[in-house]
Amino acid sequence: MENVLRPLIVIGGSVVLTVVVGWLVDVLLRRTDERHHETPLWGLLRRCRVPLQVVLGTALLRGAYRQAKIAKDHEAVIGRVLTLVLIGSTAWLVVRIATAIVESSYARYAAAHRDPARVRRVRTQVTLIQRVVTAVVGVVAVAAMLLTFPAMQAAGASLLASAGILGIVAGVAAQSTLGNLFAGLQIAFGDMVRLGDTVVVDGEWGTVDEITLTFLTVRTWDERRITMPVSYFTSKPFENWSRGSAQMTGTVFFQLDHSAPIALMREHLHDILRDCAAWDGRDWGLAVTDTTPTTIQVRALVTAKDADDIWTVRVTVREQMVRWLADHHRYALPRVTTAVAEPLSNGHRPRPEPLTPDAPRTGRG
Repeated sequence: MENVLRPLIVIGGSVVLTVVVGWLVDVLLRRTDERHHETPLWGLLRRCRVPLQVVLGTALLRGAYRQAKIAKDHEAVIGRVLTLVLIGSTAWLVVRIATAIVESSYARYAAAHRDPARVRRVRTQVTLIQRVVTAVVGVVAVAAMLLTFPAMQAAGASLLASAGILGIVAGVAAQSTLGNLFAGLQIAFGDMVRLGDTVVVDGEWGTVDEITLTFLTVRTWDERRITMPVSYFTSKPFENWSRGSAQMTGTVFFQLDHSAPIALMREHLHDILRDCAAWDGRDWGLAVTDTTPTTIQVRALVTAKDADDIWTVRVTVREQMVRWLADHHRYALPRVTTAVAEPLSNGHRPRPEPLTPDAPRTGRG
């Protein structure tokens, strides 16, 4: 009877104690979160309930499994398995706690600051810090697991003795990886590029979607993902449209006939922008920027709060201006003229409207 009750008491007691402690911790964190709802840390720490229960249950079984007197011939194997599980679950718990602290710190910072650029910079930094902590904890956990095996302990002395040579060999072999690693840290704390920044790399326009210690992902406008090593951003020039302010200035060019009604186009441009929700109202303008023997180049200048809105404003202006010209001033559209204009009844040929009847609004371009 004792041989049956002892395992039930040891194993059952460990499981019950683990469940009760996990439930009590969860209740305590929930009540604390309700009292301090302005601080998200306590709510995030509730995610640690499962790894905490695994750590507690494994530790209890690791310390009391010999008292259960189960499988005495395999006590060493059971003890090593429980030790490995304990190390792994402890690393899991540490990572969860670190993640909760990092996310809580970022949430408080984002709530206290309204500058999008600073918020993106901090988000990039805390994301990379979280990845570094996870990597370090994982490496330490794996090393601790390996050291539980006697063969690995015996090899430790020889590994330490040859650490210098191995370090040199590993440094040469992993030169590219280490370069990307340091480049990732430089990006995180040098504020070169941040999550959510609008960038142009290798002629591709997109938004920074993910930053790790070794690679960076750019999401293009057509939902493609361009993945490149982070060392690219520390060794080659690239455009960062979100650096400083996210506000953008865009241009729309038209190739028109010399007789194009510039003054009327300027008025219609302002009407288009007033009806365009993406225009931020900062600036606008329309001017003739170049001429050829057959056409003139007209540039419309518009502004918006970010890269997405400037694209919307530009395509809206282009579409509506071309349609307006086609409906009301078809003669202004470029064409190949092979016939001589017929004289009017007074004997004079028609004269086009002057290009600059008043001073154009040229904006900042």
